[in-house]
Amino acid sequence: MSPLVLLDYASVLIFALTGALVASRAQLDVVGFAFLACLTAVGGGTTRDLLLDRHPVFWIAQPTYLAIACGAALLVFFTAHRLESRAKAILWLDAAALSVAVAAGSSIAQAEGAAWGVVLVMGVMTGCLGGLMRDVVANEVPLLLKQGEPYATCALCGALALLAAGWLGLPPFSAALVCAGVTFALRASALAFGWGIPVYKSRPPRK
Repeated sequence: MSPLVLLDYASVLIFALTGALVASRAQLDVVGFAFLACLTAVGGGTTRDLLLDRHPVFWIAQPTYLAIACGAALLVFFTAHRLESRAKAILWLDAAALSVAVAAGSSIAQAEGAAWGVVLVMGVMTGCLGGLMRDVVANEVPLLLKQGEPYATCALCGALALLAAGWLGLPPFSAALVCAGVTFALRASALAFGWGIPVYKSRPPRK
């Protein structure tokens, strides 16, 4: 099994856990848990594969991904009530999933021979779209769009770190680890210390 496939598996598992936890907050049934877990787990990767013209899409070629997501949904369905704070668990699991997904998305785009700008976009897209779909379906404000939340910014910095590591001569998997580490470090710091990015503030028009 290639390192890139392992990154995809890890991303699917962790994102599925966040989707199932969001389903638990919405008090959905077990089918709702499975749906939200699968949507979150494969949403970003599916968009990546379609845009990169990779056929078949990763979870169609290997349905094990869906089995992993459904397994994660079942696990959360029976254990979510034991968590003291599901909101906090979602934030930290999402940070871990974001870091792995950005590494997977940007690494796969790079392996496909995409230009550096496309590598950046695919990294951010793979990391952010699954969570965006999850939050929209669950009728929550997406983390990606919350005021001042450095979410896509962390993903972009991670993808840039992957490119920088490649330009410095690191092998692809090592570069992916650097990407994941940078993304998680930035996102975790934002959560721990309340870091934010500037927010637009309207001003009265000049007369």
